[in-house]
Amino acid sequence: MPRVSEQHLIARREQILAAARVCFLSKGLHNTSMQDLIHEAGLSVGAVYRYFKSKNDIIAAIAESVVGGVQQHIDEVAALRLPLADSFSRVLDGIDRQLGPGGFLPIALQVWAEATLDPTIGAIVKDRYESLRASVRGLIVHAVESGELPADTNIDATTAAFYGMIPGYALQRLLTGTPDKETYVVGVRTLLDRR
Repeated sequence: MPRVSEQHLIARREQILAAARVCFLSKGLHNTSMQDLIHEAGLSVGAVYRYFKSKNDIIAAIAESVVGGVQQHIDEVAALRLPLADSFSRVLDGIDRQLGPGGFLPIALQVWAEATLDPTIGAIVKDRYESLRASVRGLIVHAVESGELPADTNIDATTAAFYGMIPGYALQRLLTGTPDKETYVVGVRTLLDRR
């Protein structure tokens, strides 16, 4: 029997994840069964279970993909060493991309809700959020090093508060459609202005 190429394995895995995204957006995370995912993917039960043992494994893979992309974006912004509000504006550019068609934030909202009920999903979310917060910490460290924030800034506390503004923006945009990025950044600049 011929071996399956690595490209084929990756494509099949992505096919399953794409089917999961369709199901989660149309039926909701909680109401989607593995049978729904298998049907949407157009694959056999064995083929799907070869890649993912459970719906939680699929959720973890989607969360890893989303967080990995956002984290890479934040790390790239941090490497620019811009003023904090400018960095924040660029971070929100990445969030806006995830809010649009094909973006992952509508699914993320469902995952956040499910995390309050399911300890396994809660652990997935906690792990991913801690890695994102670690990337945001780099922005705060730079702001202290550059003198934008005081030398005695509690970096962890400031990171936690600053990080909270990112999902806060995403939630407002998802649930109400406002504010736009420019308005939100004006508010952040006002909060950061120490004069």
